[in-house]
Amino acid sequence: MSAIPYGRQWVTEEDIKAVSDVLRSDWLTTGPKVEEFEEAFAAKVGSRYAVALSSGTAALHAAALAACIGPEDEVITTPMTFAATANCVLYQGGRPVFSDVEPETLLVDASKIEEKITPKTKAIIAVDYAGQPCDYDELKSIAKRHNLTLIADACHALGATYKGRNVGTLADMTVFSFHPVKHITTGEGGMVTTDDPELAKRVRVFRNHGITSDHRERERCGSWFYEMVDLGFNYRLPDINCALGLSQLKRLDQNVSRRRELAAFYNEAFSKIEAVRPLTQKADRKSSWHLYVVKLDLSKIRATRKDVFSSLRDEGIGVNVHYIPVYWHPYYQKLGYKKGLCPVAEKAYEEIVTLPLFCAMSDSDAAQVVSAVKKTLQSSSSR
Repeated sequence: MSAIPYGRQWVTEEDIKAVSDVLRSDWLTTGPKVEEFEEAFAAKVGSRYAVALSSGTAALHAAALAACIGPEDEVITTPMTFAATANCVLYQGGRPVFSDVEPETLLVDASKIEEKITPKTKAIIAVDYAGQPCDYDELKSIAKRHNLTLIADACHALGATYKGRNVGTLADMTVFSFHPVKHITTGEGGMVTTDDPELAKRVRVFRNHGITSDHRERERCGSWFYEMVDLGFNYRLPDINCALGLSQLKRLDQNVSRRRELAAFYNEAFSKIEAVRPLTQKADRKSSWHLYVVKLDLSKIRATRKDVFSSLRDEGIGVNVHYIPVYWHPYYQKLGYKKGLCPVAEKAYEEIVTLPLFCAMSDSDAAQVVSAVKKTLQSSSSR
């Protein structure tokens, strides 16, 4: 029996044809598929603008730049995330300030953010952990009171909704990732959505070396002239990748629907297992279930998280852990961050395990995961 990974891409013959067609075309990069993908994506989430970039990390960096984060600026974010969320602040010379999470959702606790705000605070980066949106009404209220930019790291949450509104429209800027384990993939890729034309312009210029136009735009105008107005990067997403994204976007609803079906199956199965506690889902929002994370009640199973993790791997279940608190990483320790900053996140890290969840999973795959969890816990309890 083959191992079940925690996540994987779903690529169809239609996707392959879309990429092949671009390879046979005149434009491999900075061509028409980029704009097509951006327009289709903006229409899907309901934003005025969408700007494609080479990765979710590049998109976070561009959003930080567009928010005018600079040296000595502070940005409040969560430690329960991939390092790129905080790294984008460091790229701009700023300092991430970590605020603790809610114990039952692992979303940033909005009630604790204002105590972290200082005269140096420039922005808040919220993370829609595992696919569930944060409390954006409260976060927007805080940001407005203190004149802060609100950035949503929605790399987990494409297709999710908050109070009936789409993720991608809930913050000043929203960042998405198209890594292969995400809801749609472009191989690698990212997107920034916004309703603000100036923010969109800053992101577009930044992704293109700080140059005000790309060569396709200059060709349309019949001009050779261009100007570099700022220091930027080559964060462009090629047409090859955008063609894949366009094709994948057509199946987003199907993908999210399947993830929700699988999550509901897990929820029902684990409701009968006292030692396994799925994360709480808030009634006013609908997760798109990038990850299925559970907390283990280790006091009930006489085992460590490492024991459970290793046993599940031995059973062919590709479990993972999301995440090590960002400031626990050696690089952040060298910057002066200390353990103990966010006790709720730190406690959760010791208890959580991510189980396989991806749209191409079969019902039998999901049943195999549940069976392996039961077997592992029973074995641990009998020691």
